[in-house]
Amino acid sequence: MTTVDLPLLPLGPGKDLGAERGVECPGDLPAASDPGLVERARAAKAALGERVFVLGHHYQRDEVIQFADVTGDSFKLARDAAARPAAEYVVFCGVHFMAESADILTAPEQKVVLPDLAAGCSMADMARLAQVEDAWDSLTDAGLAESVVPVTYMNSSADIKAFCGRHGGTVCTSSNAEVALEWAFDQKPDAKVLFLPDQHLGRNTAVLQMGLTLEDCVVWDPRQPNGGNTVEELRAARMLLWKGHCSVHGRFRADVVDELREKIPGVTILVHPECTHDVVLKADLVGSTEFIIKTVEAAPAGSSWAIGTELNLVKRLAAAHPDKHVTFLDRTVCYCSTMNRIDLPHLVWALESLVAGNEVNVIRVDPDTERHAQVALQRMLDLPGKSHRD
Repeated sequence: MTTVDLPLLPLGPGKDLGAERGVECPGDLPAASDPGLVERARAAKAALGERVFVLGHHYQRDEVIQFADVTGDSFKLARDAAARPAAEYVVFCGVHFMAESADILTAPEQKVVLPDLAAGCSMADMARLAQVEDAWDSLTDAGLAESVVPVTYMNSSADIKAFCGRHGGTVCTSSNAEVALEWAFDQKPDAKVLFLPDQHLGRNTAVLQMGLTLEDCVVWDPRQPNGGNTVEELRAARMLLWKGHCSVHGRFRADVVDELREKIPGVTILVHPECTHDVVLKADLVGSTEFIIKTVEAAPAGSSWAIGTELNLVKRLAAAHPDKHVTFLDRTVCYCSTMNRIDLPHLVWALESLVAGNEVNVIRVDPDTERHAQVALQRMLDLPGKSHRD
């Protein structure tokens, strides 16, 4: 088989400033400014020994991921942290909601450290507790709340998870969203699901995996009365999709899929379910971050892949599999800006502070929130697994 080397972005550099505000990116990230940072990180980590356990999310940059004891998606990392009770400190190289989940699942004496407190998640921030409580009040006034089961994506704040715990709901990941929705619909004869905070994962799961229609879904806009819907529309709907999205996965576009198919014969389009519905419909395969990694690992040499997920991971897959052609499903180069706040200088500062006995950026979830969030997380853990989606 004859193969042709392809660049990571076969459509070339460019701009699409209408797609999302504040995401114009010049290209690759710069190298770490201080060449001694790598040695300082190694020395600090060695000095802490088994007292520290470093978690690295798949979307982290390489300069950080090299120091991770384990890598994975947000929930896998939180469980990995809980499985290491001997570690006094868990340094989470990810974003704020992930560190909160780790704090909930780890032992009380363990401390979770987020190297940069500004590392948040725009999707998680799109569902604030006050907004969700207002939505619940509106559903109550409409006589519908008793039929609603809230399900929140792992990519949400601890207080949103706690809200679901208090109201008979659960948490899901991109791997088990279908199972979580099946569970939710089984809770009541006339059940509706309020899905938070990512409308795209909720819609794609309901329509493409569970057989619901787009007409069964309405979008809840927290800035509009009744979410922008009539009471009749809410009564007829089965899925109430919170108006939230991932600023990275929302950038991928269906017309780029068409262009890549013309440019790369035989290419397989592999995307995350946080992508928009039209992109997912055009894709060959859809799955979680772990599913994407395992799929590329198992692919035959010479195969071509265009992947719709965060660029750090796509670049890492391309480097790890030089016998395959891995490209990025976007016209422009852009990383998750909040994930990339965890850089080598912040990691070194956090580790050296711990060595010096200074506990910095410790993430603590208050006991009441933790208790209710744990209820929702436990409901998810009790769900039956579907290994082919993991």
